[in-house]
Amino acid sequence: MKSTIGSPWHPRLTDPSDSREVKPRTSGLTMVIDKGLGPHAFQDLLTTSSGYFDLLKFGFGTSSLYPSPLLREKLAQAKNAGIAAFPGGTLLEAAFRLRVVPDFFRSVLELGFDGVEISDGTVHLKRSERDELIREAGLLGLRVFTEYGKKTHGARLDIDDLCRTFERDLNCGAELVTVEARESGQGVGLFDDDGACREDELELVLKRIPDRTKLMWEAPQKDQQAALLRIVGPDVNLGNVQPQEAFALETMRRGLRSDTFGLHRVISDYVI
Repeated sequence: MKSTIGSPWHPRLTDPSDSREVKPRTSGLTMVIDKGLGPHAFQDLLTTSSGYFDLLKFGFGTSSLYPSPLLREKLAQAKNAGIAAFPGGTLLEAAFRLRVVPDFFRSVLELGFDGVEISDGTVHLKRSERDELIREAGLLGLRVFTEYGKKTHGARLDIDDLCRTFERDLNCGAELVTVEARESGQGVGLFDDDGACREDELELVLKRIPDRTKLMWEAPQKDQQAALLRIVGPDVNLGNVQPQEAFALETMRRGLRSDTFGLHRVISDYVI
């Protein structure tokens, strides 16, 4: 079913790509990162953009600093809007390092999060430990999103390792594997020190990954989002999108911005 949000505009002008699906989507997912939005800013985000993003990550360890009533309210609002919310993987890494993982999971469930992000960007997890965390979260009824890559500046993609991690994470129960790029999108993973996309590496990954709907790319910068949309297509999954950019990203997905104007499906018969 194509996107049909009520509008006085001609349908071709609301989605020139003629491909955008309504929620719940299985591809073309957008993950927004929340680093401390207040209740009014969060409500504004949902009012303008709730139909245009699917996942909400409470960045790094911010979840544990919120007043509980505010956090619960934001989670309830996200759920009502069909947006799955989860704490950033760094908080679980802290729980692992401090040996309080069971307490972490109890809090996640009690607060009403939909899922968790499992990562090892700052700590070292043995493969067996990563497997155990993924399976444990799944057994608790949580959606599992994993992250691949280190947060250290200069950390490059190891394509063979990414492919192995992707396959094993999914086999253990993860539904989506995200490639690390941090908030800056510079000097980590797919992006060089200037934030430019290493397109040759992207092409190699795309040849090796069997199901691109299960892969998400963190792409905080507009030019990175545009590059991934042009190369992978409008249904690429994009993460670490700033709240104020969620609306604008949707226009790029649909070919309503010059950066991705070529995504239009041209209709030969022009009728006035």
